[in-house]
This record gives sequence, structure tokens and C-alpha cells, in this order.
Amino acid sequence: MAELNASLTWQDGVHFEGVSPSGHTVQVDGSKEKGASPMELILLGLGGCASYDVVSILKKSRQDIHDVRCEMRAIRADTVPAVFTDIHLHFVVTGKDVKESQVAKAIELSAEKYCSASRMLSAGGVNITHDYEIIAA
Repeated sequence: MAELNASLTWQDGVHFEGVSPSGHTVQVDGSKEKGASPMELILLGLGGCASYDVVSILKKSRQDIHDVRCEMRAIRADTVPAVFTDIHLHFVVTGKDVKESQVAKAIELSAEKYCSASRMLSAGGVNITHDYEIIAA
């Protein structure tokens, strides 16, 4: 098992500075004035995890991709704790002669096999859906 160590240091109010296991800093702010909220970071983490997988898989399958964007839409419960109930990931893949079957396969592999964030959130009851569009470069 791999162990990761991170830290958060209180700055003021509900603002914290985080240091990731790789040494990068991030501003976390419950009021969203000086940084992203914790739930926003979870959403971005999911999108980053899935996007990393999709790009890696498409490159390995020799797709001529020029850009990949992941647009995320999340719904939170009205009750406390206000957990995510549904998250939709929309991938916009731009490239030359990109095969639709390869994009669909990359997203499916990410969702069902490789993306740790997706697997963890799904196991916790979050309904995660995906779709995509391909734009010719």
C-alpha cells in the first residue's frame, strides 16, 4: 500500500493553505474568497483523475489529440452533510481523425478501471455519468 502525507495550515477565518504530498500548495477556503472550497476540490480531483486517464489512453491508442477538456456538473444533497449525489463529466476532445470508438473506450476504462477518484465516489453512492463530443482540428 502507498502512503500519502499532506497538510493544511489555518490562515484565517475558514481559509487554509494545503501542501500536497508532492509539495504543491493549494488555497482552500470555505467562503471561496481566497481559494476553492473543499467540495470544489473533490470535483476538480475527479475531473483531473478522469482526464489524466482519457488523455493517456488516447495517446497510447495513437489518437492525434490536440486538446481534451472535461466539464463537470455536480448536484449536492439538500440535507447535511451536503454530499454529491450526481456528477456528470462531459469530455470535449479535439483532434485530427479521432475515432469515436477510442474516445468511448478511454472514458469507459477510466470510469470502470483506472480512475481511483471515480471508483471511490461511486462506491460511496455518487451517481457518475459521462458523455463526450469530438471536434475536428
